[in-house]
Amino acid sequence: MQLTQHDLQRYTRQMLLPEIGVNGQLQLKQARVLVVGAGGLGCPFLQYLAAAGAGHIGIIDDDAVAISNLHRQILFNTNDVGKNKAATAAEKLLLLNPLIEVQAFATRLTADNATALISEYDVIADCSDNFETRYLVNDTCVQLNKPLISGSIFQFEGQLSVYNYQGGPTYRCLFPEPSEMAACGITGVVGVLPGIIGSYMANEAIKVICHTGTVLSGRLLVINILDNTIRLFQFSRQWIYA
Repeated sequence: MQLTQHDLQRYTRQMLLPEIGVNGQLQLKQARVLVVGAGGLGCPFLQYLAAAGAGHIGIIDDDAVAISNLHRQILFNTNDVGKNKAATAAEKLLLLNPLIEVQAFATRLTADNATALISEYDVIADCSDNFETRYLVNDTCVQLNKPLISGSIFQFEGQLSVYNYQGGPTYRCLFPEPSEMAACGITGVVGVLPGIIGSYMANEAIKVICHTGTVLSGRLLVINILDNTIRLFQFSRQWIYA
């Protein structure tokens, strides 16, 4: 696989970076990234990953766009209300970058389909909004040895990390059991927060794909945008998988 003239024109600004260059852009073009959830975190993650030239993107989401989503899920607009998020996101991404391939899965990730879907991709991004899916994604990534980029948001605070990266800690090493944190539909969330965390997640994906920079493996980044604090916690591999 080679970069085309269209690739060179589109990605010239990021290819000027020695940390990416031609080789990094080729790695992006060859990458297969699966995104679980096309909501608040998934929208910015998908937009920046598509813009960066990730060659094949898969999107899993069985939900429909609701009017209450639009203050934070800015990949969508009012005319998209009622449409499936995965399919609609795929259409928007191809308008942003027709040089990539996008596949939509208008289904819910379950124990029955997780292995088959995740096994087809190199890098997995968990942008879901419930603990059942997060643990399912993590456990499947561990089973298949796939790096997992995961983020979450709560009111004005967001966090993210990269799990199962080159033998590093997994999601269960940090969160052995589900917590009682309520969904944003109950507690609320400021609209810009998922944009910030989702963008950070996209940056981690680019670093993982291009094998550059310091990846957030074994470290949890916590950002509070109400008081402008940024904290970085270190953790190690603890959970023993049978």
